[in-house]
Amino acid sequence: MRGSGILMHITSLPSPYGVGTMGKEAYAFIDFLEAAGQTHWQILPLTPTGYGDSPYQSCSTYAGNHYLIDLDLLIEEGLLVPEDIAGIDWCETPEKADFGKLYNHRLTVLGKAYARFTGGEDFDGFCSENSMWLSDFALFMALKEQFGGKPWFQWEEPLKRRDGDAIWNARQLLKDRIRFYSFVQYLFFRQWEALRAYAGQKGVRIIGDVPIYVPLDSCDVWANPELFQLDAQLAPTAVAGCPPDAFSEDGQLWGNPLYRWDVMAKDGYDWWIRRLAAAGRLYDVVRMDHFRGFEAYWAVPFGDNTAKNGKWIKGPDMDFICTVRHKLPALELIAEDLGFLTQEVLDLRDESGLPGMKVLEFAFDSREPSEYLPHTYIANTVCYTGTHDNMTMRQWFETAQPDAVAYATEYMSLTREEGLVWGVIRTAFASVSDLCVVQMQDYLNLGAEARMNFPGVASGNWTWRMAAGSATESLAKRIRGLATLYGRVSR
Repeated sequence: MRGSGILMHITSLPSPYGVGTMGKEAYAFIDFLEAAGQTHWQILPLTPTGYGDSPYQSCSTYAGNHYLIDLDLLIEEGLLVPEDIAGIDWCETPEKADFGKLYNHRLTVLGKAYARFTGGEDFDGFCSENSMWLSDFALFMALKEQFGGKPWFQWEEPLKRRDGDAIWNARQLLKDRIRFYSFVQYLFFRQWEALRAYAGQKGVRIIGDVPIYVPLDSCDVWANPELFQLDAQLAPTAVAGCPPDAFSEDGQLWGNPLYRWDVMAKDGYDWWIRRLAAAGRLYDVVRMDHFRGFEAYWAVPFGDNTAKNGKWIKGPDMDFICTVRHKLPALELIAEDLGFLTQEVLDLRDESGLPGMKVLEFAFDSREPSEYLPHTYIANTVCYTGTHDNMTMRQWFETAQPDAVAYATEYMSLTREEGLVWGVIRTAFASVSDLCVVQMQDYLNLGAEARMNFPGVASGNWTWRMAAGSATESLAKRIRGLATLYGRVSR
């Protein structure tokens, strides 16, 4: 069935507390999506943000980001009172999230809610149902707090190596802080499940994102070191990245530890199956980040300052994909098949049967044949104007080479009367792709100031927030008109 959706992370919603949350503005945005005839809302990972404030560098593949917990909902429950948050400086400007201030204040406020929390069967049931990951995560966070935020590989040796007696003693010593971090996750998942249920009632499906890698300083690596390419001192032997290309002569050095795919294969990729199953409980559709890394991954020697000296290493390929499809047959997936694509990667995508991504912003850089031009699409694809890693469409028009703009204008029959960006949006809706997704920034015709992420740049990303009142009735009506015209309104 044809459909359409909007890409905007929850952090980009308006709110008075420094970042978008799962509160009234999220519910209002779902109402806007319904009014606009949209079938999908695509978001970024819901996990805690890490290095560079990135949701793709999280300390846990399972935990929820506590910044997204809505404080007004906690006031309604009686877990907070207005005085608990009065006078806190959450941000310099409502159009940008200030993650430093969130880091300094959010847990303190949630601690006040915890002080009023009495527990109960619902909380106990949540802890029991999620013990597979929550037990280690809550301990990890409590220990990280005790060690002043140091990464786990700088902790005392017995705790670094998860010595049984040391772990038992830590659980006794930090019992209350472990319960606090469990409580924070309880709040997150309770609010998220309510919001997702509301979206379902409105006919809106959530597309979520699963990063291919986890950072070294994560609960996942600490709890499962045998699954990663680490040496005897638990330091990486090689790390992830991307090779040099036209956009970066040094390549991209991500720094994430690489998987021991041979070890993972022995138990049927159990770690990945559990991870993807959890994502399937969070989202209606799961986008698999950096899909090409399952065919072959770029391995950079640990300690290198650039990604230049990396090399391609064969990944788990179709064996992994077949295992996922067999063990999780109901899981709906999208392959993020962008980047350096070889024929082997394209074959993996096609054999898997997963829909790939078509980005219109990539289609017009030259007059060479491009698989991003809409006349080359098949139905089993998702068409995007751009993604969170790209320029906004307005920024593209303002910075692209004149011949690329001329080509795009001719190909898509763009006019100033319609609006150049709206012409690109129209083209996405008109494509044969089963699903088309447009960034909210493009609907608002925003420029470089609204770009969500610039890959390879360590700071200044992920901060864009939509101005209050931007999701208007007239905008919803215009979007719905396109969705109706091109057969993308849910029946």
